[in-house]
This record gives sequence, structure tokens and C-alpha cells, in this order.
Amino acid sequence: MSKKITTVATDVGGTFTDLVCFELDRESGRSVVRTAKTATTPPDYERGMMEVLHKGKVELAEVDLLAHGTTVVINALTERKGVKVGLIATEGFRDTLEIARGNRPDFFNLHYVKPPPFVPRHLRRELPGRMSYRGEEMRPLDLSPLAGILADFRKEGVEAVAISFLHSYANTAHEQAAEDGVRRLWPGVPVVSSHSIAREWREYERTNTTVLSAYVQPAAESYLERLSTALKEGGFSGTPYVMQSNCGIDSIRSTARTPITMIESGPSSGVWGAAELGRLTGNLNVIALDIGGTTAKCSLIENGNIRIVTDYWIEKDRKSAGYPVMVPVVDLVEIGNGGGSIAWVDDFGKLHVGPQSAGAVPGPAAYGIGGNKATTTDANLWLGRINRDYFCGGDLTADMDAAGQAIAAIGDKLGMDADSAARGIIRIANNNMVNALKLVSLNRGYDPRDFTLVAFGGGGGMHAVALAKELGISKVVIPADAAVFSAWGMTMSDLRRDLVVTKLMDLKADTADSIEIALRETEKAARTQFENEGVDPSALTFRRFGKFRYQNQEHTTEVDLGGHTVSADRISQIREDFEAAYEREYTYRLDAPVELVGIHLTATAAVGKVEMEPQPIGTTDPATAVKGSRRVDFALEGIFEATTYDGQRLAPGMRFQGPAVIEDSGSTALIHEANQVEIDAFGNIVITVEE
Repeated sequence: MSKKITTVATDVGGTFTDLVCFELDRESGRSVVRTAKTATTPPDYERGMMEVLHKGKVELAEVDLLAHGTTVVINALTERKGVKVGLIATEGFRDTLEIARGNRPDFFNLHYVKPPPFVPRHLRRELPGRMSYRGEEMRPLDLSPLAGILADFRKEGVEAVAISFLHSYANTAHEQAAEDGVRRLWPGVPVVSSHSIAREWREYERTNTTVLSAYVQPAAESYLERLSTALKEGGFSGTPYVMQSNCGIDSIRSTARTPITMIESGPSSGVWGAAELGRLTGNLNVIALDIGGTTAKCSLIENGNIRIVTDYWIEKDRKSAGYPVMVPVVDLVEIGNGGGSIAWVDDFGKLHVGPQSAGAVPGPAAYGIGGNKATTTDANLWLGRINRDYFCGGDLTADMDAAGQAIAAIGDKLGMDADSAARGIIRIANNNMVNALKLVSLNRGYDPRDFTLVAFGGGGGMHAVALAKELGISKVVIPADAAVFSAWGMTMSDLRRDLVVTKLMDLKADTADSIEIALRETEKAARTQFENEGVDPSALTFRRFGKFRYQNQEHTTEVDLGGHTVSADRISQIREDFEAAYEREYTYRLDAPVELVGIHLTATAAVGKVEMEPQPIGTTDPATAVKGSRRVDFALEGIFEATTYDGQRLAPGMRFQGPAVIEDSGSTALIHEANQVEIDAFGNIVITVEE
């Protein structure tokens, strides 16, 4: 047996691929943490992963647990790089995918056009047969047209088949029979049935999710196979896990069957890391903010609990309805504002930042590799907020001439000098992120002043204090190794599945037994799933949630049912919990019956996640970490001479006051004037924000 336990996590982002490696000595209990960051390498993302493992000096043969997060699925969807899909639907319902929903974000646009479906009409076919909403067979399934449908699909170059039948969430028999028929008649073709993805009602959402999963499955499966091969050839003998959108990890085999479950793989790990960090440090109410190279993501964590939703949409904005994805996804808001976000001026002379990104190549103008458009990173460099002599941890020499020219070009369009243009870029970027933070807090009935802001990613520390001041947040935490914090979150994750099943019944004392039976049946299904994959069912832990609504309403509010049996005497408490959650979000209650619409069960099993130990608190004097000082433009507060600190030399117990800048190889934290800083027992930067 090795003397060390090694846990590795890698996160493939839109711009960078990150690594965190924990090595724990079994005898002494001491741990060593190594991090690394390299450029992401599309379309061969596994190459970037192997490069970051090499840069981090990871010996794969010694790794006990390896978790991986990737943007391969969301990239395939947004870049339309999936395969041609054929859809088989219930007779009479082939156009559900195109009819979609009547919501029209661009309300006053008389020429509004719905987003085109991922499957054109000539590739949407039907089979006779019908289930009722109760799962009762109203008309037997007729598979006789199936051979002709598949023959047409072959002629049209279809590469994957999606099956979505009416009410298959209540009875899967027809879908399963059709799937078996496809596999028999066309061996080897990827086929995805809606019941294997989602067991909830809403025909359009479930059908679209099935189509999107089929659309990306060949690419995702090929990527995961290449990844497994590369790891095996590199000496890794264990089972690699993949980060899921529900803040848990799952096996590669399970993920390859339903790759749509990793659509928000990377962002979910960062949110989970923020929740775990909050539990470690006693901050259970947290707003997580991840500012990377391409996007900024934020999510609210209340009392240590992360909200998981199944009404996630991609490409949804003020002008497009987007596309629904009905899989468990961490509830977050994502905007196109990161370090590489491009600043631009519209035809009316208005400054914008993002959503377009310069990415890793050509990157910001300061990279000096061909980029000629000003980005948030260029503005931060120009104003001295990022150290031009320690750019990207010293790996790059900042091309300040190129950055200056790009910013000056923006300034010329606005009629101002480069300094003012750079300040404007920072202020617009901050304003965009404040609006995103309001969407996950104020818009949902939460006061951000009651929360701690945990900011991470390469740009988290750069903007966190300014955002906190705007929202009245008094405490900001910048995690140790913030630049690779999402990868750190993966090392703290458990094996997890979320099972969401539609069950419609009144919330009354005489339905309590039926609700309990439905929950136990779902738990049994989860145990069977894990047992079939070699996981000990006795190691599972369950959490129960119910989706409730006032009778005759359309949408639901989720309530934690706790660990208790649902019995008649608990119904009144469950109703009170629902009404309290409903009132917080919508500001009122109704004198109306409440009904259960669905159950949500989370099943988790520990697979060796890292346990963090606090370090001894030492001296309060940070003198050994001081690098020097430089003039820094804080955009709103003015220009100050700020003390610069080496983040790698800051130790638990050290304290100091802003204005200051904390630098490490992957990130920079900006400390505004009069803000108090303390390094906690886990190496995190804790900032007390002065108004």
C-alpha cells in the first residue's frame, strides 16, 4: 500500500484547464496541495488535460481518485457541433419540438421567430400508440413502421436517434419497446429515450432534452473514451469520475449514456466548492461568484444547501426563448463577462463588455499573440490592477503597447483618453456582474447583506470587493488557490444522482402514505442503479424533496422534506414549509389547496473526497509576504499607492489593511482602502468590506 493518498481534479474551462492535486501522507497526516493551469485545447480537450497533469507533475500511477469536469457538452451545443438526430415521437406529436412554448422574451418584436429546433421536420417521425397521464395504455404501440423510419434515417445521414413518447414519464414500456426495436434493426446507432433522461411531465421540455442528449452523445462518448485511453496509457489504473451539473460526480460509463447531465459540469463544481468552504468556515449563507476567462457564474447557497433545478435553459436571453434542458442542474446565473470579454461600442456610442470573448487564442491584446480588441484583462492591466511584470504568474510578458492601442481605440469612439476608457470597461463589467448577483438574490426574495460573497476563478478577487460594496455585503472570502477553485470543488464532491419523478396528488393527511410509498420506490430504484455499477447500496445517503404548488397553478416550489417519514401528522408542517418558501419568493400566500406535483430524491455515496484540516494560526505580521507597492487605479475610488503581497507567502493569522493587492500565479485580489484582511486557518483571504 502506498504511503500517500493522492486525489486529483481537472477542470476544462472555456479558456483554461485547471488542476488541483492533494497528497495526504497516511502516517503523518500532513497534506500537500499542488495546482497548475494551462490553456484549453479545443477540440482535443483531453490533450489539455494531459498537459496540465504533466505541468502539475502528477504521477498517474499513484493517483487514487481522479475527478474531471469539462465544457465539451455545452460547447458542442452552443457551437452546433453535434450530430444529425432523428426523432421518433407519438403519432400526432412530431411537431411538439417546433411548437415549443408561447413565451416570447422580445415581446414587442412583431417579427420574432422562435429558435429553430435541433431536428428539422423531415427527420421527425411518428409511431402509433398512446399512454395516458396515469401510465395506462390507451392504444397499443405499433412498431411496424419502425423499419421504414430507420431506413429513411440512414439515407438522410442520421447519426443518433431520440425517442420521446407522450406520458412516458408515467409508463416507460412503449419507449423501451421502441428503443429495443431500434437497437435490433440498427445495431450500434446511439439511441436515447426520454425516460432515461427525465421522468417529469412537460412534453416539449422532455423531448428537447432527449434530442439535445442524442445530439451530443457521439461527441461526448468519443471524448470520454479518448480521455479514458489517455489516462490508462499514462498509468492511471482506477476509475475516473466526471463532474455532473448536480454538484456530484458520476462514473464515465454512466455519464457516457446520458452526457447531457454534464452540461454545466465546471460551474457546478465551483458552487459545490463554495458550499463546502462555507461549511468549513462557518459561513452557511453564501453567494458564490466564479469569474473565469469567458464567463461569470453566480449562485446562492442558503444554510449550506445548494438549489438544484430541472428547468434549466441554454441560450436564453432577452431576445431569444432558448432551449430547455430538463436534467438536474445547479441553480445559477451565467453571463458573458470574464477576463477575456471584449469591450465594444455600439452604433449609438454606448460602451458594452461581452458577451463575446477573446478566449485563450488570440486572447486579450496584452497576450501579444494577435488579439487586437480590448478586454477586461487589458483594462485591469492598464490601470495597474494586474501586475504587468507578473502577468499570468510570470509565464507571459504583457504586451502593454498592444493593450494600450486596443483601449485607446475604444476611447476614441467614446471621445475620451485610454485611462477613462479602461475605467469605463471595469465599471461596465462590474455593473453586469452586479445585475447577475441580484438575479440570484434580490429577485428571489433574499437580501444579499445576509450572505458572504465567496469569489473565485482567475478574476474573482479582482472584482469581488467592488461588487460587495455595491450590494451592501460586508464579508468577502477569496479561497486559497482561487484560480483553480472549481477543480478543488470536485475533490470535495460525492458520487451523486438526482432522481426527479412526476407524482400528482393532493397534499392531505389521507395521501401521506401514498407520498411515502412513492419516495421509497424511488429510493429503491436508486439503490438498484448504484448496485448495478458496483456501489454498495448501504453506503448511500438520501435527501428527500417535494415539488408543490397551489392547486390550478402552473409551476412549483420545491420543499425539503427532511429525513422523516411522510406521515399524516407531518402534512401540516410540510404545507407550512411550502407556504413560507412560496411567500419568500412571491411575497404572498393563498387560501387554496396545495398539491404535490413531483418528488426529487438525491442519492449520494462517498468515494474518498478530501477532508480539509485547519492549520495553526501564526503571526499577524504580514511583512514576510510584502513584495513592494505600486500605483493602482481603483476605477471609482481613485488612484492609490497599494502594498503588494505574495499570496503564496501569506499564512494563517496574518492581518493587514487596504489599499493592497494580493498576487499569486493564477489570480489577483484587489483590497480597497480601509478594508480589513485576515488569512484564516485554511489559507483563505477574508475581507471585511467598509462602506
